[in-house]
Amino acid sequence: MRLMFLVALLLPLPAAAFTARNGMTVTQAGPAEIAVAHEPRREDTDYWCAAGDFAQRVLRQPGQVRIWRATPKPRKAGQGIVFTLDSTRKAEGAGLSEFGSGPRDGSLSVGMAVGSFCRIEIPYWRD
Repeated sequence: MRLMFLVALLLPLPAAAFTARNGMTVTQAGPAEIAVAHEPRREDTDYWCAAGDFAQRVLRQPGQVRIWRATPKPRKAGQGIVFTLDSTRKAEGAGLSEFGSGPRDGSLSVGMAVGSFCRIEIPYWRD
């Protein structure tokens, strides 16, 4: 039994895998790309939260840096969403509608993505 445990510890783990504060798995897909893995029953805003959290805590981007969605809408069933920090790689018409001040290009700031869309998931156990 102990041998199986030790073998499991030696297996490679995804080096770039990151768990966002909402529990979603995020990886860096390129120099400016952030890939959020698909999770059933998640809303688009959950994906924005995970991308913003990754940009803030892993890439050390300040709150005013903009994030765009790079995966075009609609995405295929079971497909995650890729976000980008590079406006030239954004998917046209795939961003969120934003009210208030700021650019109207489908982007969100890192601070807005985290501050508005991140909520801690509390597991619910039922006996």
